[in-house]
Amino acid sequence: MQRCHRELRLIRFSFVAALALGLALAAGCSKKEEATRPAQPKPAATKPVVQAPEPEPLEPLPLEVHVDKDKVLLGRQLFFDTALSKDGTLSCTSCHQFDHGGADPRVVSPGVGGTQGAVNSPTVLNSALNFRQFWDGRAANLDEQALGPVENPVEMATTFPDVVQRLEKKPQYVAEFGKLYKDGITKTNIVNAIAEYEKSLITPSRFDRYLRGDKGALTPLEKEGYETFKSVGCTSCHVGQNVGGTMYQKMGLVRDYFEDRGHVTEADYGRYNATHVEADKFFFKVPTLRNVALTAPYFHDGSAKTLDQAVRTMGKYQLGRDLTDEQVKAIVAFLGSLTGVLPPWAKQDGSFGDAFSADGSTLTLPVAPATPPATGETAGEKAVGEKAVGEKAAGDDSAGEHAPPPDAKGAEGTHAP
Repeated sequence: MQRCHRELRLIRFSFVAALALGLALAAGCSKKEEATRPAQPKPAATKPVVQAPEPEPLEPLPLEVHVDKDKVLLGRQLFFDTALSKDGTLSCTSCHQFDHGGADPRVVSPGVGGTQGAVNSPTVLNSALNFRQFWDGRAANLDEQALGPVENPVEMATTFPDVVQRLEKKPQYVAEFGKLYKDGITKTNIVNAIAEYEKSLITPSRFDRYLRGDKGALTPLEKEGYETFKSVGCTSCHVGQNVGGTMYQKMGLVRDYFEDRGHVTEADYGRYNATHVEADKFFFKVPTLRNVALTAPYFHDGSAKTLDQAVRTMGKYQLGRDLTDEQVKAIVAFLGSLTGVLPPWAKQDGSFGDAFSADGSTLTLPVAPATPPATGETAGEKAVGEKAVGEKAAGDDSAGEHAPPPDAKGAEGTHAP
């Protein structure tokens, strides 16, 4: 019995000794590893999460454009030349008047012999930035657009063969076309030169300076208007450099505009007239809002006589909102900041100065004012509350205030890009 106890104590002692030896060895290895292991860097402090700002839906205009100087000069001659019309009474500027933001102050533009188109002529300014041309988007670019008015029976009412013959009788045109185009005066070359000139008609504004970081370029009311413009949903359609011109949208998106206005015409079908797809009825290219304070009347039918009325109508039929007087005033003020500087070369005898690069391929655009006007009203403030002659105050956007458009006669009016 005593022998068994001695053996048990011996076994316990051996186990404890072995365990102690193992722990000692482990500790020694651990210290050795710690001595040879490189020091670990301390974890960096966690930075607070900062939400990135929302990207601006609008973009500033470019500072320069790439065009051919000689073609721009030739295109400008053609743009002002009445030889493009049948009876020599109309030029492109008859319907695209620079004193009215490159648009026509009439509801529709009269053509040769007093005929009338079916839609209002939008601005030619900044039209190179539109994704398509015409209200119905049937022209892919400015070259295609320039084909339309010349042979439209309710506009210039002539033919390109006749135009070519008239231009060939002018030695200056023969020389200029011969220098720039191998095949001289042709239909394709005529519209190409006009399009090149139109590409130079970009109008930088104070708002572009604001987008580039010059926060003093806008008045407090204009800034408020821009924020309102975004918050109520206007930038769902009016986006990009041209504040529009990037998509099609239905006129009367949330409420039937044409039912309220009445007297639907073929011109009201919009995009459908180009595609003959039923789903395209009443869709139109979203127009640019640049220089919009100068381009009344508004919409394809010219039914809104003032900018105040146009803003209220868009709120009602496109956004489903009855905008308050304060919201309308602010938005109209903001839209006035989109009135840009007309390039001096836009006019018939205007100078390019040193705007062109030495090789005549790059055109530097004019610089917009750095600050709002020191005295007087801005373009937007002047537009607030204006009334059309013989109309009720702007802002009464009841259906009865929409003037019915003229009946569509012949081809859809093609004045506008």
